[in-house]
Amino acid sequence: MAASTGFPTARFSSASVRLRRPLMAAVATASLALLMAGCQSTTSTDVLKVERAQGSEENISSLSAVIAANPQDPAGYNVRGSAYGRAGQYRRAVDDFNRAIELNPRFYQAYANRALVQRSLGDQAQAASDYNTALQLSPNYDVAYIGRGNLYRQAGRLDEAFRDFNRAIQLDTTDPRAYHNRGLIYQARRQHDKAIEDFSKAISLSPNSAEPYNGRGISYAAQGDDDNAFQDFNTAINLDGKLAESWANQALIYERRGDMARAAKSYSHALKLDPNYKPAKDGLARTRGVASAAKPA
Repeated sequence: MAASTGFPTARFSSASVRLRRPLMAAVATASLALLMAGCQSTTSTDVLKVERAQGSEENISSLSAVIAANPQDPAGYNVRGSAYGRAGQYRRAVDDFNRAIELNPRFYQAYANRALVQRSLGDQAQAASDYNTALQLSPNYDVAYIGRGNLYRQAGRLDEAFRDFNRAIQLDTTDPRAYHNRGLIYQARRQHDKAIEDFSKAISLSPNSAEPYNGRGISYAAQGDDDNAFQDFNTAINLDGKLAESWANQALIYERRGDMARAAKSYSHALKLDPNYKPAKDGLARTRGVASAAKPA
């Protein structure tokens, strides 16, 4: 069911009218804070996620049988390592990538795969080393540029990250992560027109991913285009209703339009999904009391 994009006109009591000016100042501050939260978002499609088919016990068992029949083939370990990674079995994944590299020290894909798992384990230094090795072995490997670029971006090294994402794009990558993550950097630099272009390209490459819709919506909101922002946030919710960011973003638009009751409801839902999500905490604190005051006696 498609989310509504309409904004019903709210009825305010006299108490809420008296609050209007300080409220609008608070909303402006809230808007900036939430937009900045989006700019610094670590949301990314390159973090390992559980994929039932590829990370299933059945698939891993099948891959183990292949390895048993061909124990000296590094490709088998690389594939099973990827399956372990998708299943969240990171230590086993590292063991398989180690074995693949032992059998073929020039196996650049295995280095990049191991780097992604090391990131999930929190070993950023080892991940960077593996991405560097992968690029030394294969200087045109777009996946490694994207992975290393994300390491740089999350460390605040935006210029280096930007160069890596640019390089992947210059290599004609079809990976939406390159555009999505470069869009986040454009957004952090307040270059919202360019950010919107990159998020739109990411959406064209991966139309069922919620993250680039959230990114594009934030840039639309930063430009004052609340209608397009609201549409993108609703699309993000429809694609993945479990992202607290999407609900808090939707709430921000309700708040900017003066619909405090719906804003408070969406902020509350975001907090149910992530009780520590600060933009939702702050938003609910602003809107809950105002929404109650606006109810007719």
